[in-house]
Amino acid sequence: MKTYIKFLINLFNISFFKVFVIFFFIILISNVLEQAEFFKDVDLSFFYLIFLSFLNTPSIIFEILPFIFLLSTQIFFINLIGKNELEIFKYSGLNNFKIIKIISIYTLILGFIFIIAFYNISSSLKNSYLLIKNQYSEDDKYLAVITENGLWIKDEINSGINIINANKVDDEFLLNVSITQFNENFKILKIIQSYKVDISKYEWKLYNPTILMNGEENKEIEIFLKSNFDLKKINSLFSNLSSLTLIELFDLRKSYKDLNYSLIDIDSHLYKIVSYPLYLTLITILSAIIMFNIGYQKNSFFKITFGILLSVTIYYVNYFFNVLGTNEKIPLILSIFMPLIILSIINFISIIKINEK
Repeated sequence: MKTYIKFLINLFNISFFKVFVIFFFIILISNVLEQAEFFKDVDLSFFYLIFLSFLNTPSIIFEILPFIFLLSTQIFFINLIGKNELEIFKYSGLNNFKIIKIISIYTLILGFIFIIAFYNISSSLKNSYLLIKNQYSEDDKYLAVITENGLWIKDEINSGINIINANKVDDEFLLNVSITQFNENFKILKIIQSYKVDISKYEWKLYNPTILMNGEENKEIEIFLKSNFDLKKINSLFSNLSSLTLIELFDLRKSYKDLNYSLIDIDSHLYKIVSYPLYLTLITILSAIIMFNIGYQKNSFFKITFGILLSVTIYYVNYFFNVLGTNEKIPLILSIFMPLIILSIINFISIIKINEK
């Protein structure tokens, strides 16, 4: 590897490390305060709250990586320009395009490292965090999981427990449903089977149910069953996809598909992860282009502020397209890649002009 490439990469690493560490501790401190509020009625030591925050922080860091890369690139160029090293490189025949090329390729490599290694580690830590947190929450009374045998729900209501299994999900209905009701001593009270259950409200409507109780079988036209779940709450239990590793996400997607469950959220999450290396690279290129235009201004505060405003703008553009995709206004894959296409066009047009400077 050539000396100037090593120098540029090392300088970028230093900038990235500084920004990464700063944001890690900002998020960590914020998390500690959040845990202290959540566990205020539980006797937990301060060090245990820090431990929980350490488990949760990496997954948040992964979400704000574009912002971290953008600021890191700005600081990289502030250092490069401030020490007149950029001018030295130019006199040595290293033009703007080559500098951007080196940093963008390195960012792409880092992007793949982050989704292969960092994401899987952060999701495992996030899962551990949620498991511990749920032990102190009432949410452990209500559980929903998807397996190869369909959707399973544990629903504690009044003094009893309902274990619900459904083979399929069709809009607001569960299909081929079996509900086993237990008392507080886990003794089976009755088993209810229904071909279709309306779960749009917290009072479920069971169509043509068969009730097995005390060795007798009774059939009804319809009955109503109170629950802690409706369709919205069931969907929310599967919204924390950031606690699943890549392998677990693909396994869950297969289970979703077999169950006829909506794939929109999980596909959106997977597309986002797959596109992350490209997204980080485009953000880095855009930041570099901006710094080549405003980098020689001496006011560093202006440069950082501009970067923050740019990050917020990009975030809302992404959010806008994501909403369109998840609400099926545009194809989901287009909602993920359209911001990348826009960034690519802007970068392509700008980088030609930059190389002339």
